[in-house]
Amino acid sequence: MSKSQQSALAATDELTLSQVERILDGLARHYPDADCELNHSTPFELLVATVLSAQSTDVRVNMVTEKLFKKYTTPEAYAALTPEMLAEDIKELGLFRNKAKHLVALAQLLIEEHGGEVPAERKALEALPGVGRKTANVVLSTAFGVPAIAVDTHVFRVARRLGLASGKTPHAVENELMATIPEELWTATHHRLIHHGRQICAARRPRCEACPLVADCVYAQSADAAPASSDS
Repeated sequence: MSKSQQSALAATDELTLSQVERILDGLARHYPDADCELNHSTPFELLVATVLSAQSTDVRVNMVTEKLFKKYTTPEAYAALTPEMLAEDIKELGLFRNKAKHLVALAQLLIEEHGGEVPAERKALEALPGVGRKTANVVLSTAFGVPAIAVDTHVFRVARRLGLASGKTPHAVENELMATIPEELWTATHHRLIHHGRQICAARRPRCEACPLVADCVYAQSADAAPASSDS
């Protein structure tokens, strides 16, 4: 970690600056290539895939979009559909009817207000149907290179377990992470926390015995970790 990044670090209520630095360095070493796992080739495809990812795994979304993105390639193509028509193409995903409704309306609004282009501003993104703060953060950081931390279920869980945040809501955790982590590391840390949550720090049975961050993890050092970490 560079000296400028070190100077931008902030301690949390439960971790010292040295612990925060070791956690971030450990994440960087173990997940150096962590990136968005939603397959896409354009900002619009990323936006569609992220909307579809709500309460669905990236693996399942990628299976659906492999066919979907060959069939419909532009906002105009989606805008010409009815929600019922699109629902047939995404019915393997959870909440598919609501997602179909949102995507058709989203595509129509992109055409009407943004010339068919995905906007690179948070306010405009969050004004689109089906787009909340998390989705906007994913699009801003991945498609446009804007530093952001999208707090999904993995980031929320892992950040709180590590002690990087203690907030009770995703927005509170996001604010804590932004205050603790240097801005230039926001996007990379977001992806690394997701990978760590999927590979080691699972919701029900975290593999604390295999975790490279265990020495500085608040959860692993607590009594709560003992039953879960004993399961492989």
